[in-house]
Amino acid sequence: MAYNFAGKKIFVTGATRGIGRGLVNSLLKCQAEVYGLGSNKNLLDKLVAECPDVKPVHVDLGDWDLTRAELVNLPAMNGIVNNAACGTGSVSALDLSRSNLEKSLNVNLFGPINVIQALGKKMVDAGNGGSIVNVSSVVGINPMRDMMAYNISKAGLDMVTKQFALELGQHNIRVNSVNLSLVLTDRGKDFDAESTILTNLRSQTPLGRFVDLTEAINPMLYLLSDYSSMVTGTLQLVDGGLLSNIHV
Repeated sequence: MAYNFAGKKIFVTGATRGIGRGLVNSLLKCQAEVYGLGSNKNLLDKLVAECPDVKPVHVDLGDWDLTRAELVNLPAMNGIVNNAACGTGSVSALDLSRSNLEKSLNVNLFGPINVIQALGKKMVDAGNGGSIVNVSSVVGINPMRDMMAYNISKAGLDMVTKQFALELGQHNIRVNSVNLSLVLTDRGKDFDAESTILTNLRSQTPLGRFVDLTEAINPMLYLLSDYSSMVTGTLQLVDGGLLSNIHV
């Protein structure tokens, strides 16, 4: 399937690494005008060096007010991808600190809400419709042990998807989640190689492997495109069948 985003402005958070970086490259190849947000200035500069056409946005999504102040200066977008996320490591639910919980929620949940509110109003005012994609996870649907902060943030993000889909549909703005299993970015490959838990998860995945980077990006391109013009309010599982398997 060929995608052409010529004349479209698309905003991507978490643009400097992994999925976000790969998505920025793919969108540029499809002729989109891409705005890439990153909190790490050095990594953002490296992204610009690699992709000179990307328009960098340097801000920490965990800071609500600074993010809003930065986004107010941007033009109306045709597409938004809320990809940025942070984890808090492996911590039992009984031992999870408030600070760890707040860190995860500020970036993974409040960050996308802030972005959609700020840029969504511009999309509504422009009257051209559009598409918003929230990068979620299988753990937003079924929890993983010792990851309560991340699990909660992604479960909340899926409800954010449904809420905005409900309220923005009248403006022809579609909102969907892509719920991923482990994606084999460079960081994901290292994590995969070291984790007994993930080795067990792979064995429970009907397709027998985790998600390749292109397999994570392709559903996002589809949801951003007019090919998905009647798709909104959905949770698109990209997990190799993991959640279909009741392991006993």
